[in-house]
Amino acid sequence: MRKTALNTVPEILAGPIVRKASPEQITIWLITKSDRPIRMRLHTKENGSVLYDRLLEENQLKRIQVGTHAFVSLISLQGDKDFPLEELLEYDIRICDESEQERGLEILIPDLIFPGQTLPSFVIKQSISKVLHGSCRKPHHNSPDGLLKVDEEIQQSLNNAADRPDLLMLSGDQVYADDVAGPTLNAIHQTINLLGLFHEKLEGSIVESSEALLVHPFSYYQRPHLLPDDPSVDKLYGLFFSAKKKPIFTSVNANNHLMTFAEVMAMYILTWSPTMWQQVHVEDSCVSPEFKDTFAKEHKVIEEFADGLWRVRRALAHVPVYMIFDDHDVTDDWNLTRGWEEAIYGNPFAKRIVGNALAGYWLCQGWGNDPDKLEPIYQQGKLHFSHNGISKHDDLLEVLFDWSDWHYHLDTTPRIVVLDTRTQRWRSESSLSKPSGLMDWEALCDMQQELINQPSVILVSAAPIFGVKLIETIQKIFTFFGKALTVDAENWMAHKGTASVILNIFRHHKTPPHFVILSGDVHYSFVYDIKLRFRRNSPQITQITCSGIKNEFPEKLLRWFDRLNRVLYARRSPLNWFTQRRNMQIKHRRPDGHKVNTLLNSSGLGKLEIDAECTQIDASVLRVGQDTVRFLRKSHRD
Repeated sequence: MRKTALNTVPEILAGPIVRKASPEQITIWLITKSDRPIRMRLHTKENGSVLYDRLLEENQLKRIQVGTHAFVSLISLQGDKDFPLEELLEYDIRICDESEQERGLEILIPDLIFPGQTLPSFVIKQSISKVLHGSCRKPHHNSPDGLLKVDEEIQQSLNNAADRPDLLMLSGDQVYADDVAGPTLNAIHQTINLLGLFHEKLEGSIVESSEALLVHPFSYYQRPHLLPDDPSVDKLYGLFFSAKKKPIFTSVNANNHLMTFAEVMAMYILTWSPTMWQQVHVEDSCVSPEFKDTFAKEHKVIEEFADGLWRVRRALAHVPVYMIFDDHDVTDDWNLTRGWEEAIYGNPFAKRIVGNALAGYWLCQGWGNDPDKLEPIYQQGKLHFSHNGISKHDDLLEVLFDWSDWHYHLDTTPRIVVLDTRTQRWRSESSLSKPSGLMDWEALCDMQQELINQPSVILVSAAPIFGVKLIETIQKIFTFFGKALTVDAENWMAHKGTASVILNIFRHHKTPPHFVILSGDVHYSFVYDIKLRFRRNSPQITQITCSGIKNEFPEKLLRWFDRLNRVLYARRSPLNWFTQRRNMQIKHRRPDGHKVNTLLNSSGLGKLEIDAECTQIDASVLRVGQDTVRFLRKSHRD
C-alpha cells in the first residue's frame, strides 16, 4: 500500500458546507486536520460591506476531535444585527499555519471558487420560491451523481441573488452506512490510518477492537460473518430467513456494512470531499480472490464518483444545505418493527454499530440543521472526546439514543417542517413483526402544532405520505404473513394508527390551505395533486417525490408496477375504497415525454418552484447529461 505523508494532506479535509442560514444565524460545517485558530470574514458582494471579521472564539467555533488529525468544526455566526436577506454574501475561512500566517480559501481550496469569482458566496432567503431536493445518494450505483446539478444551478446564478436556489434539502440516505463498495471501504481504512481516527473496543464481537477489524480476513465482502447474531431472536427471524444463522441486521447488501465510529467518520469525509481520495491509493491486495472481480467493477464507478466530488464540494459551499436521516444513514430497516428494535438494542455489539452511525449523523448532518437546538448534545458529547480518544463510548451513544428532537423547522415563507420518521415510531403492541408507524401519536400532535394557522407549509418526509397503491398493497400482503422486513414494508399507511392521524391532520379545519410534501426513499420519482372528497374547502396538497440522487429502481419491475397500478387503481376502480385514502382524490402528474407512465426511473435532483401564494407549484427532475424532466399538471385521476 502506498504511504502518504501527513504533511501533504490539506488542512481542510471536508467542507465547508453552508448549513443553517437565517437572518439571525449563519452556520458553516467543516472537518479540519488541526485545531488551529480560524478567522471568519463575511461581507456583501455588491458593495463589500463587512458583516463579520474576527478570530473565532469558543462560542462561535465548536469542535469535536474525532481523530489525532481530524476535528469536526461548526462555525456559528450571530451578528450585532440581522444578516441581510436576498443579497449575495461572500465569505472566507482563514486558518493560521505553523508560522501564524493566515491562509484563506483561495489558497486552502482553490477549486472551491468559481471562475471569475474571488470567494464562495450564498444568499439568505426568507421567501421560498426555488428548492432543490433529493435523497438516496449511493456512491457505487452505476449512474451519474445528481448533486452535480447543484453546481450547474449555482453556476447559472453566480451574480444574481434572485436566481440562486433558496436551499438544498436532502431528505434521507445521504450516505449508505450499510451498503458500502469494497473500494470505498479500502479508502475508508486508509483514511482511518492516515488521520488517526479514533479506535474503540468492541464488546460482544468476534474482533476485539476496531483496529483489529482493519486487518481481519472477513473485513472485505464477508462482514455478515462478523455482524452480530442473537439466538434469542431465532423464533422471530425464522419467519424471514431460512438459513441457520439468524442475522440481526437485515440489509441484503451488508457485505461491507460499517461497524465502527472511525469507519463512519471516514465515510463522511470521503462522501462530501475529494481531499482524502487524492491522498489514498485504492487497491485490492486485502480482498480475497473470489471478490476481486466485484472490486474491479465497483472501482470504475467509484472513480467516477470521486472525480466529481470537487464540484459537489464547491456546490455545497454556495447554498444553504439542510438534511434529515433515513434508514441507510444508519442501517437498513432501522426501527422498522418492534421485533427489530428488541433484537438490535438487546445486543451490545449491534447497538454499538447503530449508535456509531447515529453519532456520525449528529456530527456531520444533524448538528448543522439547528445548532442551538442540539446544543445539549454538544455539551454532553464533547465530554467524551479528547486527544486520547473516546471515553465511555456507550454513555456517549446513550445520549444520542435518548435524544428526541432530531426534527426541526425553518421560519421561512412558507414554513418548512422537517420530520423525524425514524426515532419516534408508533410501535405495534400486538405483534413483533408488524411495521411500526413512522411517527407516534405524540410526535404527530407536535407536528400538527407546527402546522396550525400557517397559510402554507412545505412538509419534508423521508418516505412519501401517499405512495403507489399497488406497492403498498404488496407490502400489506407480506406484512399479513409476518414478512414485513422482506419487502421493506415501510410506508405511512402500513400502521393503522399513524395513517388515521396523519390523514385526520390533513382534514382538520385549521390545516394550512396549501401543502407541499417533499419526499424520497423509493428510488423513483412521481408527483401527486391531492384533494379531499366530500369537503367543500379542501386543502391543496401537492406531493413531490424525488429519488434517488444516485440510485434507481429495477427498470423492468417498475414498469410493471406502474402499469398494474394504473389498471387496478384506475379512477373508477372499486379497489380504491379498500385503501386508507378512499376519501381523497389523487391526480397523477405525468413526466414530460411520457404518454402513459406516471413514475420516472432516473437518477437526478428534484427542483420545486412555487409562487408567493403557494398555489402554482412546478416540479421537475434535473438529470446529469440528460434533459430535465418536468411533471405535467394535466393527467388522469384515481
